Amino acid sequence: MKIANCQLRIENKVLVVGLGDSGLAAARWLVKQGSQVTVSERQTRSDLDKAILGDLLRSGIKLELGGHKVKTFTEADLIVVSPGVPLDIKPLAEARGKGVPIIGELELANRYLKTPCIAVTGTNGKSTVVNLLGDMFLKGGKSVFVGGNIGRPLTHYVGGKQIADYVVVEVSSFQLDTTQTFSPLVALILNVSPDHLDRYADYSSYARSKERITANQGPGQILILNDDDSRLRRLRPENGPTVYRYGLKSEPGRHIFLDNGKIRAKLPGGKMVILNLDRFTLPGNHNRANLMAATLASLALKIPASAIQQAIDHFKGLPHRTELVDVVRGVAFYDDSKATNIDATIKSITSFSRPVVLIAGGRDKGSDYSPLVEAASDRVKGAVFLGEASCFLAEAFGNKISWSKATTMIDAVSLAFDRAQEGDVVLLAPACSSFDMFRDFKHRGAVFREAVKRLSNGAGEKTCLWL
Repeated sequence: MKIANCQLRIENKVLVVGLGDSGLAAARWLVKQGSQVTVSERQTRSDLDKAILGDLLRSGIKLELGGHKVKTFTEADLIVVSPGVPLDIKPLAEARGKGVPIIGELELANRYLKTPCIAVTGTNGKSTVVNLLGDMFLKGGKSVFVGGNIGRPLTHYVGGKQIADYVVVEVSSFQLDTTQTFSPLVALILNVSPDHLDRYADYSSYARSKERITANQGPGQILILNDDDSRLRRLRPENGPTVYRYGLKSEPGRHIFLDNGKIRAKLPGGKMVILNLDRFTLPGNHNRANLMAATLASLALKIPASAIQQAIDHFKGLPHRTELVDVVRGVAFYDDSKATNIDATIKSITSFSRPVVLIAGGRDKGSDYSPLVEAASDRVKGAVFLGEASCFLAEAFGNKISWSKATTMIDAVSLAFDRAQEGDVVLLAPACSSFDMFRDFKHRGAVFREAVKRLSNGAGEKTCLWL
């Protein structure tokens, strides 16, 4: 059952921790409500955008830069913590001990949200499903706000007139860790595979964070689960949301599945809906599973099948998700920079029937690379390892395939091209986060594209040897 929102009093002293997109949005929205806002950020003044700092100071927000002071935390009436900030740092622990409430931007916005919410979580595929839902709703004649962990934070929406029919938000495990009353009308859990083990004690802890999305749901609300995921197949919420399940094959208890290249869906009491995939361009069964998740949510909310079909026919996918960049002398270069964990990289590799030269690496997340090695054994003809995790990857792969190390993305692309032959694929699917060398996965993908362009123009150079 949905918990009533508990709004803040405007005289509260609120501390926002972290100046990422969600922290900035929360701070700006809070000060407009009359709160006394302080922002605590580990980076120094010289590390941050001057225009943003000036805007925050002009709006009356106090800045604590270059580190976190315990006193600032313990004297706050409320702390809004950004997803990138670990919840076990000492200032937060001290504040928690003093009884200071600690929430995230998602929870803050939720307390003022008046529009029905569809929330999507999972290890992989969230952004694709969120955008598919947005397209399906728009083609079904509904107005929609799409945001959350992708694009605009939810406080952007609650700060406006809130006139959309639905909000569709991507939700990460870090955001769910700081929720208390969040209770979406429709929640989707797409899959749960090991990730962020540098932040969580183990896989079970990470999985429980994902499952928090349904913690406050009850009768009249909907939970959509991937029945091909072994953990989600066992999930049986006690509070009573209606559960719909999807999978690649027809099995008892599934409401949507694939059959001879088509989607077949039937909700209780409804008619069978058949949707054609002839014009659906995203590769791999994982994207068909993502499509079924979005379709199931749309059908549950009475979006016409004709509108869903239009969205399927015209959806082109998102940047940096198995995106074809260029074909150079018969070698196709694909950018899947968003593949920031092992499972995503495996799905990316297995979506190709052609030989793959893999570019992987970045900041290690405490992952076990052995499943990637196994998946690559009959798909990947060579690999280039990059970034802080290159040594871990090299150790994991050993002599299973030929590999080399690169120090820059230009080197990596050149080496991969040297290993590839006409008809092969060079695939950037890092299996790691981007923060050792790049601002984010988008920046990494953009640098990859520039390196491919440089290669296409004949400027690529080989700087390392294959091992």
